[in-house]
Amino acid sequence: MKALGQHFLKDPEKAALIADAVVCGPECSAVLEIGPGSGMLTQYLLERFGDKLWAVEYDPRFAKMLAERFPNLVPRLVEADFTQLHLGRLFGSEQFVITGNFPYQISTEIIFRMIDYRAQVPQLVGMFQREVADRIAAGPGSRTYGITSVLVQAFYDAEVLFYLPPELFSPPPKVHSAVLKLERRTVPRIQSEYKAFAGVVKTAFNQRRKTLRNAPKPLLADKVLPEAIAGLRAEALSVEDFDMLTKLLRP
Repeated sequence: MKALGQHFLKDPEKAALIADAVVCGPECSAVLEIGPGSGMLTQYLLERFGDKLWAVEYDPRFAKMLAERFPNLVPRLVEADFTQLHLGRLFGSEQFVITGNFPYQISTEIIFRMIDYRAQVPQLVGMFQREVADRIAAGPGSRTYGITSVLVQAFYDAEVLFYLPPELFSPPPKVHSAVLKLERRTVPRIQSEYKAFAGVVKTAFNQRRKTLRNAPKPLLADKVLPEAIAGLRAEALSVEDFDMLTKLLRP
């Protein structure tokens, strides 16, 4: 069954591997699964984390199925749209980990919400379209390196754990999938204010075929860029380069 554009993993071995990659240490109060569907991953997460597991399911059919299959989960089963969910009401200021076989149409939004809650989210382990996972984990110089790569890697180390073919899902998607792990860095790679940093990154990549000397005209004004980066395109800059650029353009 396909619900809300989601493709459900049907391979129990791979589901167990995802659950094994999730780490909820002593400082972590909860594991939040987004889009559990029929519960393939949920069963393994419950085995590992018990009453630390929370689940957010938007589709009422699957929410009912989960409640019947996992009665112990019911007090922590939230029937809601994750993109509209007030996470502070669930977890307060506590630390929580995010995981799931994410609905592909909201996977990027999940990432940006993670960044918003970065002080509380030490880890994310989730299923993405392969191209999205590769983009998030890409480094400078890669053709897939872009805005999401830089913004995520300012705070998290990214690693693609493994890839999955379409036939392991029901219904089979038209794309390959990947499990991505994001681990929050002890020290962020940027010192500039995040909103300003994100604005500079987005402006630079919106004209990614031009060198920085010619690209972000609205930001540059009368600023003179260091020659070491002035002749580069956005895709060649590291997170630290963008941080330096932000401090120059938006002190």
